[in-house]
Amino acid sequence: MSDLPFTLDQLRILKAIAVEGSFKRAADSLYVSQPAVSLQVQNLERQLDVPLFDRGGRRAQLTEAGHLLLSYGEKILSLCQETCRAIEDLQNLQGGTLIVGASQTTGTYLLPRMIGMFRQKYPDVAVQLHVHSTRRTAWSVANGQVDLAIIGGEIPGELAESLEIISYAEDELALILPVFHPFAKLETIQKDDLYKLQFIALDSQSTIRKVIDQVLARCEIDTRRFKIEMELNSIEAIKNAVQSGLGAAFVSTSAIAKELQMGVLHCSPIEGVIVKRTLWLIVNPNRYRSKAAEAFSQEILPQFATPGWNQDLVKLSQKKLVVNTLDVATPSSSDEG
Repeated sequence: MSDLPFTLDQLRILKAIAVEGSFKRAADSLYVSQPAVSLQVQNLERQLDVPLFDRGGRRAQLTEAGHLLLSYGEKILSLCQETCRAIEDLQNLQGGTLIVGASQTTGTYLLPRMIGMFRQKYPDVAVQLHVHSTRRTAWSVANGQVDLAIIGGEIPGELAESLEIISYAEDELALILPVFHPFAKLETIQKDDLYKLQFIALDSQSTIRKVIDQVLARCEIDTRRFKIEMELNSIEAIKNAVQSGLGAAFVSTSAIAKELQMGVLHCSPIEGVIVKRTLWLIVNPNRYRSKAAEAFSQEILPQFATPGWNQDLVKLSQKKLVVNTLDVATPSSSDEG
């Protein structure tokens, strides 16, 4: 073939249909008419001489050829976006985009502060924050959809070779109690006192719940002996439940700064125990590194990091750009981290 049998617009339409599940919703998301979407798909199938969709069901289902084209199409579109961002960088931070990823806790309580500081310094840079599970965030970095991310969960083992994983900071997990709880009057409590409390916890399948259990186990605290009063699906819900006197909980200290300042929650130290977990900075060394990402890494990240971490990042920033089309795809996951 002397000419490519597809256009970038057709690849965008194919991806939109796959994401939205129907031609109509895809058309709405792209702000075009449904007949225009249908015509482009028909032209694409004719040019490739293969069907891309099974049209028997109510939801648009990709054929094997459709899945194959979508897989390569996402890589092509990702590299196109990367190219545009590299050109935008010629404006020397007078524009451009920074895309930061985070798991649930870091994305809710840490990253907004960091992005606020960055925006004060570089108001012309558009910043996007993508908050998802640790697994989904790691794949987004691997695929080049996110410049860098800070996560607290376990990174998929299959990405260990393609990502730069840097120990960034220590996140302390605090035991919070209602301010009127009898233990709130004590300077410290004993580890055995934990088994007398009723706990509010995240869902047992969530990544952050598993991380907390693992960290507590390393401190010789057996979470299997905890009396779980209820399980909730967000840190905010847990804080409200504790504040209302429904139980105790372990949460990141970054999540309770405001409540402690207002005096609506009590943080109770445990004798001889400091519960901490590691937060990880992840980047893809084989993807284009924008000036906005460099500025964020060098000027904002060090202000929240554990001393010594930035030596690894300096080495990373000195690496030459290598365009790498790794065969990766983003899996879905509802875990938190």
